[in-house]
Amino acid sequence: MSKMIPKPIVYVVSDSAGDTAESVLKAAAIQFHPNIVDIRRAPYVSGTEGIDRIVGEAAGAQAIVLFTLVVPELRDYLIAQTRKRKVISIDLLGPIISTLEKAFNREPLHQPGLIHQLDEQYFKKVEAVEFAVKYDDGRDPTGVLLADIVLVGVSRTSKTPLSMYLAHRMFKVANVPLVPELQPPDQLFTVSPDKVIGLVIDPEKLNMIRKERLKNLGLADSALYAQMERIHKELDHARAVMARVGCKVINVSNKAVEETAGIIMGLFRR
Repeated sequence: MSKMIPKPIVYVVSDSAGDTAESVLKAAAIQFHPNIVDIRRAPYVSGTEGIDRIVGEAAGAQAIVLFTLVVPELRDYLIAQTRKRKVISIDLLGPIISTLEKAFNREPLHQPGLIHQLDEQYFKKVEAVEFAVKYDDGRDPTGVLLADIVLVGVSRTSKTPLSMYLAHRMFKVANVPLVPELQPPDQLFTVSPDKVIGLVIDPEKLNMIRKERLKNLGLADSALYAQMERIHKELDHARAVMARVGCKVINVSNKAVEETAGIIMGLFRR
């Protein structure tokens, strides 16, 4: 049996940040507690010169090289150099990628750093969803200033479902209800009209939706909320506010939330 190294040195080599390899190494090394592993991270390796330097250092220190290289040329070069210099190397991703390649019957992307891009997208999505909840239904008018998109319209024009749908596409959305008896927040008239979207709906369609809503709440469908006179008053007020803001207006009468969201995303991406 070869002589044990009291504190083995492991070079963590990656064409990205190296977080994955270091996490796996620490999970394995903890099984030998209280022994300590000397971890030397070598992130963002993008060429053979870096590999030559790392393998040379590892050979001199009798170290192990643990690597997560997704670019095949770099992976093959590192394996060849460690064999040449008689350095122990562990390919952490190669066997997994090869197995998945056969399972999926398709070529991998061979693109470093994808996991970090996905993590970033995830946290942006969570942040956007939390924003939509916080600034839903005009609870805090400061959301109008902070939002990517501001939705305005009368009750039951799908402002909240649209806000959540767009949040899952990483847009920060605030929505403001327009009611004749309430003055719209001043912030609505100070932000760029380009980020405000007005939602309108045909009166007859809104009448049906509101009656159904009242029934679901166990209330009479003859309530003021669903009366045509009231609906016309609210829509007239809403259109007047939208005209004052100078924003784009979308009629959501016969549109699913996904369809309306698609129109809005098209406007903002353009």
